[in-house]
Amino acid sequence: MSYMDGFVIPVPRGNKEKYREVAAYAAPIFIEHGALRIVECWANDIKPGKVNDFRTAVIAEEGEEVVFSWVEWPDKATRDAGSEKVMNDPRMQPKEGEEMPFSGARLIYGGFEVLLDAKA
Repeated sequence: MSYMDGFVIPVPRGNKEKYREVAAYAAPIFIEHGALRIVECWANDIKPGKVNDFRTAVIAEEGEEVVFSWVEWPDKATRDAGSEKVMNDPRMQPKEGEEMPFSGARLIYGGFEVLLDAKA
């Protein structure tokens, strides 16, 4: 069964297109290194929680929106090997003077074993 990497990221609203460009640049590199699918979602319906929610989880500031994304891998072994290759791929290294369009310090990520995958 597939293995998923999940991400929740605060992104300044003004950086939406730049974030999409960075994600579109990185997606084929992930696929080249074994990922099956990359999905990037821009929040447009996040309700405030009584205790916690997506915005508070990433400490989203005024003017920031939340991105929810995931990378689907065939299995954890492919993910482990692929992730290492992605991180070492020279195309994924920041270019001098280039800033990421989001706060990496508040990015939440992790790997997930699929428990259920129901489709229509």
